[in-house]
Amino acid sequence: MTDAGPIILTLGLAAVTTVVLLLLGTPLAWWLAHTRSRAKPIIEAVTALPLVLPPTVLGFYLLLLFSPNSPLGGFWLTVTGSTLAFSFIGLVIASTIYSLPFMVQPLQTAFEAVGRAPLEAAATLGATPRDAFFSVATPMALRGFLTACVLTFAHTVGEFGVVLMVGGNIPGRTKVISIAVYEHVETLNYAEAHVLAGGLLVFSFVVLVTVYALNRKAPINVG
Repeated sequence: MTDAGPIILTLGLAAVTTVVLLLLGTPLAWWLAHTRSRAKPIIEAVTALPLVLPPTVLGFYLLLLFSPNSPLGGFWLTVTGSTLAFSFIGLVIASTIYSLPFMVQPLQTAFEAVGRAPLEAAATLGATPRDAFFSVATPMALRGFLTACVLTFAHTVGEFGVVLMVGGNIPGRTKVISIAVYEHVETLNYAEAHVLAGGLLVFSFVVLVTVYALNRKAPINVG
């Protein structure tokens, strides 16, 4: 019988990462969609870097950052008594960085599609910028939010290189589905590998169908 531990851990990691990125990525995407700062291309490049950077490279530098010998890793060890490396919190931080473009880019595109006109119209009716964001921009960008969350969740589920470097293979703590598949293949346990890999294949297909279906629908209008 397939061990459910890696599945539960993976879903938990993906859910936490998606929520964290939704909170952090939304204001960043909003800023990128509306700023005229000269720093915008640099920030966009940094945001998109995980798309082109090999996961093992990112994982290597995060492993150094999480080391007890680094300022961050040392501070965390002093405060909590445990290391960031090879921990669930470390996986969350690594996954947040690695999946950042999958949250920010769809949101930025959605906010750019909303444009300034609806926000200016809301302002003439007395809405504050915060009110305009939540009552006008957010509903109009709803499909962007859905796409970003689905892609972020799915991308986190499929991570391998980063989680292997940062988390290793500790059952119940860092052993996610992709690591479990790798372990089963190494030990020639192809039956278990097929179950997990097949599940990921079906999940990935459903995610893509969902994203394409969302993007084919007409934009949401706020009357």
